[in-house]
Amino acid sequence: MKIKFDSNEVSLREVFQIFFARHDSTNLNRQENDVGSNCRSAISYHSPEQKGIAENVIKKLTDEELFGKPIVTEMTEFEGFYPAEDYHQSYFEDNPNLPYCASATAPQVAKYRQKHLSKRGK
Repeated sequence: MKIKFDSNEVSLREVFQIFFARHDSTNLNRQENDVGSNCRSAISYHSPEQKGIAENVIKKLTDEELFGKPIVTEMTEFEGFYPAEDYHQSYFEDNPNLPYCASATAPQVAKYRQKHLSKRGK
């Protein structure tokens, strides 16, 4: 997923904190029931500063032993962006009643919105 954000609204550190709160960064090539290298936890940074911020967030989470397992997020320098196939675009929005979307994704999205949308419009 390519993320664009306004650094006047939210810091990169906050973006990374949301990233790590929203997915499993401790399983190599797996998210929930999805398995494969396309399901890995990865950050592609654009600058040494971005890399350093990500490493600091990972170190803090590791020191706090928040997940109980090591973080295995892949960190690589940005080389290019490749959008997902059309059927993956807006998948949750287009399929809200599928069992996984309704039982797992919808509650996670609601929790995210409650916690983070207060920043919108500031």
